[in-house]
Amino acid sequence: MKKGKMKLLAVIGVILLAAIYYYVALPAINIHSTDFWMFLIVLIIVIALIYVRRKKLNRYELKESKGLKVIGGLLIIVIAAYLIGSLLSSPIVNAKKYQKLLTVKDGEFTKDIEELSFDQIPLLDRDSAAILGNRKMGSMVDMVSQFEVDELYSQINFQNQPVRVSPLKYANLIKWLTNMKDGIPAYIKIDMATQNTELVKLKEGMKYTTSDHLNRNIYRHLRFKYPTYIFNDLSFEIDDEGVPYWICPVKKFNIGLFGGTTIGRVVLCNAVTGETTDYKVEDAPEWIDRAYSADLLVELYDYYGSLKHGYFNSILGQKDCLKTTTGYNYLAIDDDVWVYTGVTSVSGDQSNVGFVLMNQRTMETKFYEVEGATEDSAMSSAEGQVQNLKYVATFPLLLNISGEPTYFIALKDDAGLVKKYAMVNVQKYQIVAIGDTVSACEEAYTKLMYDNGIKEVEKDTREIETMKAKITKIAQGVIEGNSHYYIMMEGSDDIFDVSVVDFIDIIKYDVGDEVTIEYKKGEESNTVLSLNGKEKSGTVSSEENNEEEAVQ
Repeated sequence: MKKGKMKLLAVIGVILLAAIYYYVALPAINIHSTDFWMFLIVLIIVIALIYVRRKKLNRYELKESKGLKVIGGLLIIVIAAYLIGSLLSSPIVNAKKYQKLLTVKDGEFTKDIEELSFDQIPLLDRDSAAILGNRKMGSMVDMVSQFEVDELYSQINFQNQPVRVSPLKYANLIKWLTNMKDGIPAYIKIDMATQNTELVKLKEGMKYTTSDHLNRNIYRHLRFKYPTYIFNDLSFEIDDEGVPYWICPVKKFNIGLFGGTTIGRVVLCNAVTGETTDYKVEDAPEWIDRAYSADLLVELYDYYGSLKHGYFNSILGQKDCLKTTTGYNYLAIDDDVWVYTGVTSVSGDQSNVGFVLMNQRTMETKFYEVEGATEDSAMSSAEGQVQNLKYVATFPLLLNISGEPTYFIALKDDAGLVKKYAMVNVQKYQIVAIGDTVSACEEAYTKLMYDNGIKEVEKDTREIETMKAKITKIAQGVIEGNSHYYIMMEGSDDIFDVSVVDFIDIIKYDVGDEVTIEYKKGEESNTVLSLNGKEKSGTVSSEENNEEEAVQ
């Protein structure tokens, strides 16, 4: 009877230890999970230790114990299966399969990447966003003693604007105990273009977060609902109505036991209610922006670029081997978030052979063959322009400026605040423009492109026309600080733009007065080049123009 109780206690002890380990470590019950195999190995070792203790085996009896041999044999089988599975899942024996995990298409730069208006350019990196978020939190007197801002700061598109969002978290264990009933009351939203920072308060607090310590911890909540799913990195997003969700991608293993990781499914978890919805990745709602993490996409492209001629060529000969550069950034295109990174040769030279854009929702990947400087070289060029200020460059964002691939870089001071902006031409990285604002930077950059022959002034092919008639309407306006008169004349429905700077006499005229003008047609108004024989500086009259054409 005593031996029976001891056996029962031993079994209960093993089950209890296994349950505690499972509750803390949360391994997926899935043969593709490395954590699951570690769980099995630890469990077998614990059983062996309990067996030795219960049998009270000395060191001589350990070698002869049949039970221990069985347990030891099982441990060897599990370890051997794990090691063999790891080898057979590796790129060493599956280089072709790894290389084909990602489908890469050639893209057209000027077509795929449209010129962005300044209010759509994300000006902040994650670190700068975190500074703004912490400052905003510090100003919320009613919350700052109880909560902190989580470090997530997911970049998403929200109502066609690039924003970063991050939930609050409990400041410590005591604050969790006192606030867990109501949950976390708000999240931070930062507009990456305007730098406007908002603390969005919720009608009902978020109960399912990373900072909960028991069953409402988001990882534990997901594990108990989906015990076999192996989740990739979770992200925090908001839907079009501002409702907070956890986006939980589920790994798919395409090669052997542990290799060829992509994403097969996506679980959406409402951060307030804990309600979950499971989708195939291709069926996930379009408002989500991040099913594939940037690190996973970069890893997949590195397989694609380096394994074209097998694994050993990627290590030794390295023929035709390409890799991504040392960092990445994000672009918002068609309401999706795309990861941008440069592509260079594995030899580590200071030039790129092109760059790739990878869609975080669909895994769609496009390669653009644009030779030029690496991002590090561009960052160094930008820092060199302000070396006296010791500003530090952020990782570049790739923009289309007048059809030219251009690195856009924010320059930060020692406090991490953005002070200036830089634009660096990808193909000619010695062309660097600096500005206190984005518009000033773009203006300086455009001038440099004209000065260096990258961009040419389009020839004005419009014909000069002449008209003599009475003024029927006249109105005044101001454009960029300069006064203009807009007139209409008898016999025409057109509007004629007369610059006061060029034709001061226009102020003498009124409705009913007759004038003679030379002009060129425009879309909204015609540009006046001469008024009653007086010409605008830098123009030629139609008579002179005809004479020049005759000479030619």
